[in-house]
Amino acid sequence: MSDDVGAEDFADILAQVRRFVRDDVVPRENEILATDRIPDDLRAAAAGMGLFGYAIPADWGGLGLNLRQDVELAMEFGYTTLALRSMFGTNNGIAGQVLVNFGTDVQKRTWLERIASGEVVASFALTEPGAGSNPAGLRTRARRVGTEWILDGQKRFITNAPIAGLFVVFARTREASDRDTGIAVFLVPADTPGVSVGPKDAKMGQEGAWTADVMFDDVRVPESALVGGSEEIGYRAAMTSLARGRIHIAALAVGTAQRALDESVAYAASNTQGGVPIGEFQLVQAMIADQYTGVAAGRAFVREAAAAYDDGTDRRIAPSAVKLFCTEMAGKVADLAVQVHGGTGYMREVPVERIYRDVRLLRLYEGTSEIQRLIVGGSLVRAHRT
Repeated sequence: MSDDVGAEDFADILAQVRRFVRDDVVPRENEILATDRIPDDLRAAAAGMGLFGYAIPADWGGLGLNLRQDVELAMEFGYTTLALRSMFGTNNGIAGQVLVNFGTDVQKRTWLERIASGEVVASFALTEPGAGSNPAGLRTRARRVGTEWILDGQKRFITNAPIAGLFVVFARTREASDRDTGIAVFLVPADTPGVSVGPKDAKMGQEGAWTADVMFDDVRVPESALVGGSEEIGYRAAMTSLARGRIHIAALAVGTAQRALDESVAYAASNTQGGVPIGEFQLVQAMIADQYTGVAAGRAFVREAAAAYDDGTDRRIAPSAVKLFCTEMAGKVADLAVQVHGGTGYMREVPVERIYRDVRLLRLYEGTSEIQRLIVGGSLVRAHRT
């Protein structure tokens, strides 16, 4: 555990989060589904608990959790609608970590405390219509004019874009070469002239988690907006934030799979066919056994990957491997949960129906399963050659 948050203090934080998720959020899942938003009182409660900054260092107003602690929280967040975690996920994760790891002291002082408190929602603006899992294909451009940078381009599927106060924008400042991707990263306040946000995306699942396109049309920002004060940082910042985020997403998948398992067990124990609980049927037991095995393996893998990330022994292969395994596992567990429920599992407002739709996105964002396979396989082969 980290020096800042000891085991006892973290146990209290974890217990508080578990109570909040299960006592306050779970009973309101259908409300969130119907309204496509997190209620204001739940948002305020999350902010009061420090959840908008749990992974931001205490020096900058956060709780200062390390990744081993982060994933324990993520497994709790995954137990309910994934919109809850999405509400503060970018502040702690891919957007906030760019500032934590690469921002100048001035940039950190300007933004991190407001991000940690929830006053500002930060969005990670990397994906584009023609560049998803491979950021080297970015087309958004930034050109220097005097003491300013001018940004032009379009970003797609940007989480929290409709409510963002700050966009962490990746843009090309120069042509790529064999040794240089040509990508820099900028801090762009949402109210900057030329920034516009499209309508909320109508998604398959994760109601209450908002995404949208973001357009940058002749957007002018000062030199101080360049993260780290260097054009060389962008690609490394993206890859570092994504690697950490992949372990977090894997933990989220484990939490969601645990909920699907629990719903399956409860339904199998109480629902009857011919006067017999369906949980007495061997094929139902087999499905539940497969669910449990996947969840248990995923939980162990997440904890191992988080420990390897924190101690620096593996920040490339394990993040991709654990995201691949756990998100694929969650999809299988959710599918089995619907099967255990039969026709009931296909009905709206039944938890496993929502889970089935929600988890599909986990295999797509922050790097598709196919990209994770390429990273893992390619890295292992290259390591053997050297």
